[in-house]
Amino acid sequence: MHVYLDNAATTPLDREVYETMTTFMLEHFGNPSSIHSHGSKVRAAIEQARKKIALTFNTSPSEIFFTSGGTESDNTAIRCAIQTHGIRHAITSQLEHHAVLHTLEELAKQNVIRLSILRHDAQGNVDLNHLEELLQANPNSLVSLMHGNNEIGNILPIETVGELCEQYGAFFHSDTVQTVGHYRIDLQKIKVHSIVGAPHKFHGPKGIGFLYVRNDKKIQPLITGGAQERNMRGGTENVYGIVGMAKAIELTYKQLDVYANYIKGLKAYMIERLKATFDDVQFNGTSGDINNSLYTVLNVSFPPSEANDMLLFNLDIHRISASGGSACSSGSSIGSHVLAALPNTTSRGNVRFSFSKYNTKEEIDYTIAKLGEIFQMQTA
Repeated sequence: MHVYLDNAATTPLDREVYETMTTFMLEHFGNPSSIHSHGSKVRAAIEQARKKIALTFNTSPSEIFFTSGGTESDNTAIRCAIQTHGIRHAITSQLEHHAVLHTLEELAKQNVIRLSILRHDAQGNVDLNHLEELLQANPNSLVSLMHGNNEIGNILPIETVGELCEQYGAFFHSDTVQTVGHYRIDLQKIKVHSIVGAPHKFHGPKGIGFLYVRNDKKIQPLITGGAQERNMRGGTENVYGIVGMAKAIELTYKQLDVYANYIKGLKAYMIERLKATFDDVQFNGTSGDINNSLYTVLNVSFPPSEANDMLLFNLDIHRISASGGSACSSGSSIGSHVLAALPNTTSRGNVRFSFSKYNTKEEIDYTIAKLGEIFQMQTA
């Protein structure tokens, strides 16, 4: 058995998405900027995909732009909002994805902005009172806080943050990479100026993403050199990525509640089995709370043991794929910056298991059994 429990890093491609994409790889190959029939057919497919995505999130197609993925979308929203709107102060947290945190830290080093870091509690929940204090003291700030944390599963009260940002005139960007495709997001009900999506997190293709920017907070482009994306992103469009993303969104939201309930059941089952198998097992962030965390993510904290040193390696030997944190940091000797910001995690073994509709209870049972063997070997 080979068990894949690293779905927060990426997910397997849905067969129907693949079939949709291959049509545009092999048959409809025209450049969408060309005026002939080959090009116009592809242009129509791009705009149909844009409309489908806009409809899913209850917004206008004119507010959806296609990018290469979540990282480019985050960079575009942050860098271009700061430049366009003359922003000189930004607020974020230590728990953000590096696409956000490193971008803002770089801009601060260049003296483009002053950067304030929000306080958070022991579970990784940001301090909204501190956010209001910072907003009061710093008009025209940029606030960038992720909707769902990719490592510890915390969910941001995005409606409350949006209200605070509107009250104090801040530009509010949210990295929604882990929640798009897993939660219903109504952009008419959330006071957010920009969000992002990456379909490889919900059985779509890699190398494509979208950026939503509200029409009343338009920004300048990050990539210039062509009139594509209504002058918002130069370069020939990733056509098969775009149509694949739209198909993945269509399939996901068609059965969203069914998938969500199934995956929640798997997560609850794994929590139950872990508690029954290990003494002093803990769960980082809010990931152990089924109803108040990303249902796709479970960050497990094992008690101190020699087995922790090679835990991910030994899981891989047993054909179990999981991670210690963000996939974007894999290969790095530096541990998870998110876990490092939380108390009492560095001396323990921490593994992020993340689930999809393709996982099964049998895979969970196999994983628990192999974990038991790995820790038993060290205590024998």
